[in-house]
Amino acid sequence: MKDEKDDQLWKEAKDRAGFKIHLLTYLIINGMLWILWFFTSGVNSYAWPIWPTVGWGIGVIFNYFGVYKFSHTAENEYQKLKGNRHLPQGGA
Repeated sequence: MKDEKDDQLWKEAKDRAGFKIHLLTYLIINGMLWILWFFTSGVNSYAWPIWPTVGWGIGVIFNYFGVYKFSHTAENEYQKLKGNRHLPQGGA
């Protein structure tokens, strides 16, 4: 039981660290794209970096929810099923 919890905590820690790396990469790369656009085209030109920023940003949001908001959903269902296994089965 303890090893199972340790494995779960280790997986959660790796997922959270992975998200932080993903977010940092997103911020650095998109910042560089906006700087490149600003110094090569200027403010009065078409702001093409908006597309990778929005597209990748959607991916970052989904990654956030997957790591921080919905990560316990599967474990909760597992615990529910595990608890139900010990209950007597309905029947005659």
